[in-house]
Amino acid sequence: MKAIANVDFSPLVPDLAETSCILIVDDEERIRAAYRQLLAAPGRSIEECSTGVEALSRLDRRDVDILILDLNLPDIHGLEVMEWMLSKHVPTAVVVFSGDESIDSAIRALRHGAFEFIRKHGSPQELIDTVDRLQRRRRIEREHALMTVRLEQSERLHRFLVEQSPDIIYTLDRDGCFIFVNGRVEALLGYARDELLGKHYSLIVHPEDVEHARFAFNERRIGDRASTNVEIRLQTKTQGVRHFENRTIVTILSSQGIYAATEGPATQHFMGTSGVARDISDRKKAEETIAFQAFHDLLTGLPNRILFKDRLGIALTQAKRKGKRLGVMFIDIDRFKLINDSYGHHEGDELLKCFAERARNCLRSGDTLARQGGDEFTVLLPDLSSAEDAAFIAEKLLAELKLPFKIAGMDFFTTVSVGIALYPDDGENAELLIRNADIAMYQIKGRGKNGYLQFTPEMISGHNMRLSLENDLRLALESGGDQFELHYQPQVSHRDARTVGMEALIRWHHPRLGLMAPDSFIPLAEETGMIINLGDWVLEHALSQFADWRGKGFTDLQLAINLSPKEFDRADLPGRLLRRLEAHGIPPEALDVEITENLLMKDAEKNIDMVRQLRNNGLRISIDDFGTRYSSLNYLRRFPINSIKIDQSFVRDLNAGNSSSTSIIHAISCIARSFGLRILAEGVETEAQRQLLSGLACDDMQGFLFSRPLSAAEFEAFLSSSAFPSRAPTSIN
Repeated sequence: MKAIANVDFSPLVPDLAETSCILIVDDEERIRAAYRQLLAAPGRSIEECSTGVEALSRLDRRDVDILILDLNLPDIHGLEVMEWMLSKHVPTAVVVFSGDESIDSAIRALRHGAFEFIRKHGSPQELIDTVDRLQRRRRIEREHALMTVRLEQSERLHRFLVEQSPDIIYTLDRDGCFIFVNGRVEALLGYARDELLGKHYSLIVHPEDVEHARFAFNERRIGDRASTNVEIRLQTKTQGVRHFENRTIVTILSSQGIYAATEGPATQHFMGTSGVARDISDRKKAEETIAFQAFHDLLTGLPNRILFKDRLGIALTQAKRKGKRLGVMFIDIDRFKLINDSYGHHEGDELLKCFAERARNCLRSGDTLARQGGDEFTVLLPDLSSAEDAAFIAEKLLAELKLPFKIAGMDFFTTVSVGIALYPDDGENAELLIRNADIAMYQIKGRGKNGYLQFTPEMISGHNMRLSLENDLRLALESGGDQFELHYQPQVSHRDARTVGMEALIRWHHPRLGLMAPDSFIPLAEETGMIINLGDWVLEHALSQFADWRGKGFTDLQLAINLSPKEFDRADLPGRLLRRLEAHGIPPEALDVEITENLLMKDAEKNIDMVRQLRNNGLRISIDDFGTRYSSLNYLRRFPINSIKIDQSFVRDLNAGNSSSTSIIHAISCIARSFGLRILAEGVETEAQRQLLSGLACDDMQGFLFSRPLSAAEFEAFLSSSAFPSRAPTSIN
């Protein structure tokens, strides 16, 4: 080595300041410009191509050092560019920088020789660091290549190049023992070269790979037929040398036979085998990570829906062969949205991870818990003796959840809704079992949550009807709302014997089911998000009709409309209401916006501000169904409302002999008076109820005793000819 160190290399070492050529291939000009600016640095020449064909033409000149390649090009796919480079032996290093989120694309890119696969949505620093590493690597490669060409005839300089190689380079004798190995073996495996010289190659080969490695380490062939890229695990030495986190590294091995002429130029004598082993542990780890991500949920580490269906398919095959039963559970965490809305998605993620851990502890060793997405999980229960086995596991899970979760430092109690489907009773394939378990889960949710239910065939009809109704509702809205109609229920002042307002109530003329009341489709609209479009339709048609009545002289009426809580998630609510009122020439104080008590608790600060904006612009605010939910006096004090509506459930129980119902309404009436609020009772159906309400200082009423909800024409007649007329019209158009 001293002789090598004394050699003068100065005329042979390339200029380290040599310019590196970087080619950016992307079809979007703005992205190419951003990459150019991001990667600009001294010693770099950056070029651009917008298509794959342009890239091939440029790469064919073989002077590009680094290729930044997008996979989705307008003419040919980026992988085709890489395949062309492999076939043409173009030495350019490739960094795939793509917006393609496909796991398969990442794996294929790495297997096509990509140095790195980086997603566009990642950190820009990752691309910068990768290009810096590649540039340094390319410089080293250029140095090695130049030295190889210039010093081909010099054994000493050739040995220097071998020693500087990032790969293990070795020579074996005919018996497979090391006669030469470069210094790289110490950095990668922890062995000094003297420890290996004279030792058999099996010393460094993983025991499970010895048979596989035998052919490569004893290779006799040369040229194209010799072994290339054989994947073999090598063992590291850990005692007395250095600490290794992993006892093995993964390498790709290329080798060929060594021959010497003996008795003339045509005769060769086999002397041994030489080879190169390259460490690809990082690449293998990346491939394994990508493969894991393809089949597992990254948050919980559980199998995802793809892996779950695969395991379920295998379990079904075994169950059919052995005549066994198996079960599928579909689990939904109740009230999970409350955590995200109240504490944020970070705490929601923590709840999901804690739930996954608890649920795993409730299962048998052979069961599979998987995350379907969001707050939905599935469980595979193979080898069940009876349906009671699945029920027992569900009960165990429900019991486990009686203990609270720690969320944001507070105890949070949650429950789950569990649907169960059994093979072969409830389905004979994976899709059917998962679907039926899902249907059963929704059934238990509809019954109050916090429980489990096994699928029955009767559930299908209800599920299909719901899906059909959802589709019909969407079509009705998309067609312009011709199937909808507004009815108006009078609100009267019995003391003044006049109508003071009306509540707009929507009806749906379903093509098959006939006239449908709001209770049969409004919850569906809320759940699917169609309530916003439905609410816009109600508001526009109600205000249009209201403006018509005001034009006929009925100017003392107030129009009450119900707003969905989802409307308060939109910051433009006050502006939209005011624009529509102005368009129809209706003063804001003539509109009474009814909200539910749920709104008092959900994101109270935001909703208080929203209600205050509505009040400051002159609109009136009422709390509908007061007393049935939270009834917080603190929130009632803070919300700037005008009136409260006593729920019909309290009115229905009113009778002279029921002191409790009378006391409740009396208490509500006192609360309203103390806050200076108007009070209106809904659901008044009998004269006895009316008299008791009047005695409790509740004179404004609404109910069948006075009128059912009426069509627009019927309501206009009611205003003129009923026992509770509105102020006589001053002019009739």
